[in-house]
Amino acid sequence: MTGLRYVYAVCRLFDTPLQTQLTGIGGAPPALVHHHGLVAVVSTVPEADFREEALKAHLEDLDWLAATARAHQGVIDALTTVTTPLPLRLATVFRDDSGVRAMIEAREADFRRSLDRLAGRVEWGVKVYLEAEPEETAAPAASAKPVSGRDYLRRRRESTHAHEDRWQRAEEFARSLHERLCQYAEDCRLHAPQNAALSHAPGRNVLNAAYLVPRRQCEAFVEMVDRTKDEAPGMRVELTGPWAAYSFTGEDTAQEPQREQGTQEPRDAPQGPEMKETRTGEAS
Repeated sequence: MTGLRYVYAVCRLFDTPLQTQLTGIGGAPPALVHHHGLVAVVSTVPEADFREEALKAHLEDLDWLAATARAHQGVIDALTTVTTPLPLRLATVFRDDSGVRAMIEAREADFRRSLDRLAGRVEWGVKVYLEAEPEETAAPAASAKPVSGRDYLRRRRESTHAHEDRWQRAEEFARSLHERLCQYAEDCRLHAPQNAALSHAPGRNVLNAAYLVPRRQCEAFVEMVDRTKDEAPGMRVELTGPWAAYSFTGEDTAQEPQREQGTQEPRDAPQGPEMKETRTGEAS
């Protein structure tokens, strides 16, 4: 079966070997393609699954997408323990090692700048949710019938004001937490709030942020998040990581090589937090 070269990440030369049992997409072991002092971490994948038309169909298959994202992320996680990887988009493929080297050549300056900036740093994700109001407190208000139209309108106003007050407190807490966490981070990204219908996470997402944190600051960063978890009743704080610095790689704006059939990822392939959420089932 004809194979393509799937690229997980680009990094600098590293001395520590990867895990001997590490496998990537389809169970294939990762290999290294060297070029100008940089390394692309690759494996061979079936062309039948990763050529352009087949890949577009696969991206509509959530089971296939989740399995592929898990395998991709497994390689990135292993790399993060031995070096600073620059993750590429899910489903970045080339015809052969020559195509991989041409990609490195075309983007070498960008890769080196990004690797210099990310060296010794990892990404942490923090989300804040406003929990749904407890059913036991909402039930009596729902069951008590208003005695008049005026009484009904008064109750509606009180309910609306109470909801607005809770949301305002949640936004203030999220803003305060973000400012405190930025003291430990060298960079941060505020992502759009999660859609609850897609993420299936309970509550309403108030903060969805990524932080680029030097490794020496990670313990203090995590402690800060832990200390805030009980500060605001009715709110839930979630911490994920440490990850490779997906949100800070510049992959969205980096220039990409010319497309040949089967030699570049489709534009709608998930990346960064989207891919991590596919992997974890939460949802950067």
